Amino acid sequence: METLSSKERESGLLDAFVQLADTMVDEYDIAEVLHELVLCCVRFLDAAAAGLVLSDERGGVQLLASSTEQTRMLELYQIQTDEGPCLDCVHTGQPVLIADLAAEVDRWPLFVPRALDQGFASVHAVPLRLRQEIIGALNLFGDKPMSMPEQDVRVARALADTATIGILQERAIRRGEVLTEQLQAALNARIVIEQAKGVLAQAGNLDMDQAFQALRVYGRGRSARLSDVAHELVTGAIHPRAILSK
Repeated sequence: METLSSKERESGLLDAFVQLADTMVDEYDIAEVLHELVLCCVRFLDAAAAGLVLSDERGGVQLLASSTEQTRMLELYQIQTDEGPCLDCVHTGQPVLIADLAAEVDRWPLFVPRALDQGFASVHAVPLRLRQEIIGALNLFGDKPMSMPEQDVRVARALADTATIGILQERAIRRGEVLTEQLQAALNARIVIEQAKGVLAQAGNLDMDQAFQALRVYGRGRSARLSDVAHELVTGAIHPRAILSK
């Protein structure tokens, strides 16, 4: 992992917030924004990986973004087993800051062994809030036991707030049903993207991270929304060769 000086970190975070704010002034691709946000967490918050989960309209939790395929699978495991720090964060609305996962086996007997096996030793989760409503969590995974400095917790909260604004497009939310529509649209886009990754992975003999990167490169090269490119690939409007050849 790249080691940044305090000055580089401060400058990088400032640039990241400015870029995220600029992106959300006009119409934007929420899937792409959230992927950039989790990558920002990895780079500037001393995290080995990051993920973002979102509450759905049925009261469940779904994965919306992850920095790696490994993280995606671990987040999905939490959701499938209904156990883990990220889910606790969503359910309680409070940060869950775990400096040493190995000490929490009794608390999460299924999640902790899986996380340790994947090389993670700490996890810090902060809630995504819309006023008094908790809509998800931003989750940071460490590859060694470590506490998160209070300053980094504040930065993580700010990034979580940015994610919340991006998901909900707060200026457009006037009534409760609009909130539900925004959340479901974000989740639906993620499902299509995962399907598209699978198509590319099979067609090009790629791992899922490589497939996702190919999808992003193709969309950026055409100034196209990631979710739109994924939909066209899944429905056959774009052949996998068109993306894999780039």
